[in-house]
Amino acid sequence: MKAVVIQAFGGPEGLAVVDLPAPVPAAGQVLIATEAVGVGGVDTLIRSGALASYGCKEGHIPGGEVAGAVTAVGDGVDTSWLGRRVWGATGTGGGYVEQALAPVGQVLPLPAGLSAAAAVTLGSAGAVAHFGLRHAHLAPGETVLVRGAAGSIGIMAVQLAARGGAAAVAVTTSSTARGERLRRLGATHVLDRSGDGGSDAPEGYDVIIDVVAGKDMPSFFDRLNPNGRMVAVGAVAGQPPADFGTKIMAAFQKSMSFAAFSAATVPTAELGTTRGELFAAAARGEIEAVVHEVLPLGEAALAHRKMDAGEVFGRIVLAP
Repeated sequence: MKAVVIQAFGGPEGLAVVDLPAPVPAAGQVLIATEAVGVGGVDTLIRSGALASYGCKEGHIPGGEVAGAVTAVGDGVDTSWLGRRVWGATGTGGGYVEQALAPVGQVLPLPAGLSAAAAVTLGSAGAVAHFGLRHAHLAPGETVLVRGAAGSIGIMAVQLAARGGAAAVAVTTSSTARGERLRRLGATHVLDRSGDGGSDAPEGYDVIIDVVAGKDMPSFFDRLNPNGRMVAVGAVAGQPPADFGTKIMAAFQKSMSFAAFSAATVPTAELGTTRGELFAAAARGEIEAVVHEVLPLGEAALAHRKMDAGEVFGRIVLAP
């Protein structure tokens, strides 16, 4: 089968298409003939070498989520999965392939009417957005700022916050055109990347969902209301300064809080239930899976170049 591997950490040119033996599912696994592979921000971080300390080595196959049909099952797996269209989580890698392995506990059937591309746009991003907002204890009537709203996680956070009754959903983004697209998805105020914007924007926010992190993250503590909560659900701009917490301590009387959130802390069954609900909502047209572009598997390097350049609105999908 064709697979994309990281031959050398660094730029997208380090990705290469290779031929590998077709995998055989072990006990508790299924084999999925992939129709769609999601390209996530974490894939670009792994490729860059930024996560090498987590055990990712050269030769690693990126990709954490796929969708397609189950073609084989391992021992202990119900054979009724055979032939079913599913979404599957492959973990921290293993997705940029024509045939992917996934634990059966991380596989969900796709509802009729939901495309494979939509599934890999919603599966991981939707869960992170849902549980990130829950981690922030967002309540109806509160104000929300989504920092870095043009990616798949940010887009889902905007839609879910709006559906959850937020009084205002502000977004930071890089252009007026992107801002207008986000308004159609539920944003009420469009700000620039520094958090500045229209005169009618809220002066402060009860919740900030931050997909970006990076050196500018501490400045956004100034935009939290008293008892405000910032939750980092990503770090596409890298780690924040080591002393970022001093901003919170300097505003001690505002009782602000900061938390990081990873979907790895959510029980598998709960993740599956939420993903299933999001898939069903998308199939009914209640939420939108925003696919930026579908590219052939062999153009994974181009997908990463587009990600690195900040050209993507939504999610790029690879089609083996």
